[in-house]
Amino acid sequence: MRRKMKGTAVFLLGMMLGTALMHMDSGGGARGADIQTSAEKTAVEKEGLEQEPRKIALTFDDGPHPVYTPKLLDGLKERGITATFFLIGRNAEAYPDVVRRIYEEGHLIGNHTYSHVRLSDLTEEEVRREVEQTSNLIEELVGEPLIYIRPPFGDWKEDIDCGMGVIPVWWTVDSRDWETGNAAEIVKRVVTQAEENDIILMHDWYESSVDAALQIADILEQQGYEFVTAEELILP
Repeated sequence: MRRKMKGTAVFLLGMMLGTALMHMDSGGGARGADIQTSAEKTAVEKEGLEQEPRKIALTFDDGPHPVYTPKLLDGLKERGITATFFLIGRNAEAYPDVVRRIYEEGHLIGNHTYSHVRLSDLTEEEVRREVEQTSNLIEELVGEPLIYIRPPFGDWKEDIDCGMGVIPVWWTVDSRDWETGNAAEIVKRVVTQAEENDIILMHDWYESSVDAALQIADILEQQGYEFVTAEELILP
């Protein structure tokens, strides 16, 4: 009888231990799965942050040019890139179809005065004429007022505004593309300086500048940059 009771006790104890181990394995496995899932989620979130594109802007002064600006627009369209064009009024007046195309393809247009003059050398009335003549001309072509201006030579003072309500836009990387016809030199100068939220100054009045701009776009896109208009970088 004692042997039977002892055997029964051992059997019951074994059953209890087995059940307890099963619960431990089940709970531990669940916790392990939770930890693994959490780690994977953190890794995915971190990867997403690392892959978020850095913004940068290409801007072009002095156009539109009847040949080089359309060539530039072709390249930008092919790459799905938007840019900012600061147009000279007399050039816009001469090539209205190019102005319309710039606008219709989603680029931002700004004012670069009518005749590319140093504004600080002018009277208030002359400044107003240079700016307003260009703004009125382009608004008539595209149906939208101009908000932004890039003063030629970066020559601007707060009192120049003259109540016109325009916002000056500067640059942080100067390609100095007007100094050389060597596209490779321009590309190197820009890509070695470019950083997140930079505004790159170029000109669409030279073939070498257009060639360089498209190469710069390809290189910076490969480095994870997203091209936006200057407006996206200067507005809060």
